[in-house]
Amino acid sequence: MAELIAKSPCEGLVPATIGGMSLTEEHPGAMWTVAPFKGQQEALSKALETAHGMAFPAVNRATGKAGSRAVWFGRGMALLMGLAPDAKLAKHAALTDQSDAWAVVRLEGAGAEDVLARLVPVDLRSQVFKRGHTARTELKHMMASVTRTGPQAFQIMVFRSMAKTLVHDLKTAMEAVAARG
Repeated sequence: MAELIAKSPCEGLVPATIGGMSLTEEHPGAMWTVAPFKGQQEALSKALETAHGMAFPAVNRATGKAGSRAVWFGRGMALLMGLAPDAKLAKHAALTDQSDAWAVVRLEGAGAEDVLARLVPVDLRSQVFKRGHTARTELKHMMASVTRTGPQAFQIMVFRSMAKTLVHDLKTAMEAVAARG
């Protein structure tokens, strides 16, 4: 019988440091989609605040902090990261475990915005896309979630099956930006 070995989505692909920028894998732990039932978003937000200290995020925003964050994840949906949802949230929303479904990386350093400008059709400059802003968007040819987590840092998520492509595309763009300097 074959022995299966658990691996993270980006195992063996990162870390990478190119031109003062770094690409690392993040391990957010539990990840759950939270989709409020009709008319329940306000009650859900209050329950989320009581249970986990963060509100349900507004469109294109993230709440919470590193380690436990709620990220806007599309119309009427958020992704709760870093902790399992309190059971009381099920009264207000559909909850679905997504913990093994996503590859999550962190791109940071001077030039990170320029790297993403080559891959994402969204203005991610700091004067427009501030810390706590998030977007569901295309990253080259993949659908992704991009969240600014610091002045020169982004959390990027794609489906787990696209991890190798994500890392390849980001490294290629990092090399191009570094070559300009």
